Amino acid sequence: MDSSVRLPHAEPADITEIPRQVTTGTLYGVGMGPGDPDYLTVRAMKLLAEAPILVHFCKKGRRGNSRTIADAVMRDPAREMPLVYPYTTELPPEHGEYVSALASFYDDAATRIADHLGAGRDVAILSEGDPFFYGSFMHLWRRLKDRFPVEVVPGVTGMSGCWTRAGTPITWGDDVLTILPATLGHDALVERLRITDAAVIMKLGRHLPKVRKALAETGLLDRAVYVERGTMAGEKVIALAEKPDDDAPYFSMVLVPGEGRRP
Repeated sequence: MDSSVRLPHAEPADITEIPRQVTTGTLYGVGMGPGDPDYLTVRAMKLLAEAPILVHFCKKGRRGNSRTIADAVMRDPAREMPLVYPYTTELPPEHGEYVSALASFYDDAATRIADHLGAGRDVAILSEGDPFFYGSFMHLWRRLKDRFPVEVVPGVTGMSGCWTRAGTPITWGDDVLTILPATLGHDALVERLRITDAAVIMKLGRHLPKVRKALAETGLLDRAVYVERGTMAGEKVIALAEKPDDDAPYFSMVLVPGEGRRP
């Protein structure tokens, strides 16, 4: 063979041109149920035990309800990331300062969580009730869902816990159930109560007098049941017509059971 004949020389592949697979953490929205830790799902318990970062919302100087529920499982404070609301009930939700402060709060929280997810660490956000039902988790989900894998773990809702502990079936037959935030105006509450068969009125707090008036105006006051801290310590269940005052914490609601078809 002629030694002057040379085979083409293959240059080694430039490894910098090979795309690398980046593994990120998963964002979990974990439904924590209505208050009693016995109502946590098996999936929620597993994530509480295993997730390296556990996020929970709270008011300044207080522990959030979702974190209190997690006492049954959480033993490692180093995994916790509390998110302290700038406002809760100090300003009305429609106030410009409230809206601006909350938007900045969620933007900053999403950035902090994204840092963990980008580094490959799973993050579980503890959500009172169900994550997709009036939950703060949804504001972070909206900011992060297109960038990272997400799993939402459903939870028992607060209203389900309340009507169960009150021993009050909420719908019968073809009853239509309406969920109302007490923050609606009086006229809006009356309009919707007039056309529904059953109702749950949430976020009572300082709005209880308005809710009581709307129920009286629609002839539903005698059917209304007041539940405070349902499934939690300090639970109270009473007919709203018999409640002597208008004091109501955030974790309270009014149930108006339906009276539909019963075989």
